[in-house]
Amino acid sequence: MRSAHNVSVVREAEQALMDRLPEGALMRRAATGLAVHCSRALPRVYGSRVTLLVGSGDNGGDALYAGADLAARGSFVRAVAAGSRLHPGGAAALRAAGGRVLALEKGEVLPDEAQTALFDTDLIVDGLVGIGGRGGLREPHATLAALAVNSPARVIAVDLPSGMDADTGEVAGPAIAADATITFGTYKPGLFVDPGAARAGNVHLVDIGLGPELPGPDLDCPQGVDIARLLPIPGAETDKYRRGVLAVRAGSDRYPGAAVLCVGGALRTGVGMVRYGGGRQVLSQVIARWPETVGEHLDPRSGADPSPGRVAAVVVGSGRGTDPAEVDEVKAVLESDRPVLLDADALTLVGAEEHLAALVRDRSAHTLLTPHAGELARLLPDAERSDIEARRLEHVSRAASRYRATVLLKGSTTLIAHPGAPVVADPTGTPLLATAGSGDVLSGIAGALLAAGTPPREAAMCAAYLHGRAAALARDGAPISASDLPEALPLALAEVFGQK
Repeated sequence: MRSAHNVSVVREAEQALMDRLPEGALMRRAATGLAVHCSRALPRVYGSRVTLLVGSGDNGGDALYAGADLAARGSFVRAVAAGSRLHPGGAAALRAAGGRVLALEKGEVLPDEAQTALFDTDLIVDGLVGIGGRGGLREPHATLAALAVNSPARVIAVDLPSGMDADTGEVAGPAIAADATITFGTYKPGLFVDPGAARAGNVHLVDIGLGPELPGPDLDCPQGVDIARLLPIPGAETDKYRRGVLAVRAGSDRYPGAAVLCVGGALRTGVGMVRYGGGRQVLSQVIARWPETVGEHLDPRSGADPSPGRVAAVVVGSGRGTDPAEVDEVKAVLESDRPVLLDADALTLVGAEEHLAALVRDRSAHTLLTPHAGELARLLPDAERSDIEARRLEHVSRAASRYRATVLLKGSTTLIAHPGAPVVADPTGTPLLATAGSGDVLSGIAGALLAAGTPPREAAMCAAYLHGRAAALARDGAPISASDLPEALPLALAEVFGQK
């Protein structure tokens, strides 16, 4: 598990460690690790050209000391000083090793030599703004970031890309887009949350001895081995009921495919049984595609109780509709004592009907909500979709607190919030999933895991991970449709279990 901590926590831990170390030791540890990663990014160290973008903060010092190390090994290193002050020890070390410092005067047009340094170079090291930066980059930082983005050189960010909020991943204007980010001591949440994550590139952690000083994480980013440990594994005595019976209330005459996709996601994840309830037309399509399904004709107005057949969990909402009959169905499902996953139309109803929202908040059984940004805006009346997309961490956490439930926010970064637990950022997100029906498959995957007894936060974490990997594996990275996802789920599961 990649664990991330907020800036305030990192600052406190750093101070506790620095109090026990010689002055400057922590920075030198960070700079040494940074220099190692920079040397690996160069075609060769001796004779290579390296440009440092240096601000007045500590990460500018990290960049200067790393540049001094590279200069001492034969690199031609130039530091473009964007701040009024430079770390004195780092600047002295760079000059002593043969590096050059190009100072910028306040309000001065960027000198030709500084612009040349950004384009006539093999590597750019971004040390402009550190983890304490907030808001958009100011000049000359903004101009330097724009030039770095357009440079053909590889870019390595120091601790995080300048212009990105370390705690949230927000980007409020011009920002560095890095090929790799070398972060120190612990990961920062914004490195895993878009739009910041898209600018971080490959993220590498340098251990500077901070671990013993850190409390529990603010955000978790699971890896394949973590998912393998969480997934249920059938034993010798396992039968279909122990593997879980999932009731699916999805699809309608208008959207029959939602039911087919949701059921397929559940079956290919390994659920013991799916009991599908819906209209006759939809039911016939589900049985035609998935004959192992136990199906019944169900009119929501007269048969919404999910209790028959030892049902262990219920998925409701995908393509179901928002008519008054569906309000009754969602109400009946929420009044049950089983774990419930609410998706799509069920979320719209909860956002519109306060008595349904109250049922969600007051449930003793687990509830998992799986909105995209637009649906989350309906669940949070004072939020706009654009606000949610810009500040995903804030809003998914608010929703989990408001509804006292686990919330999986779909999108460029899938985030999972559960009251009292670190937020989870899924690392397998891919634009391949931006296709109609993919969310229906995700609901089936998560529902199958809930039915097997997996707690909702862990079920959501595993479902999102498998969903992303299935998209990547389905057609070797070529475009997919949602129908490809159920068939690729066994490949994703095999890959995950192979890492255990």
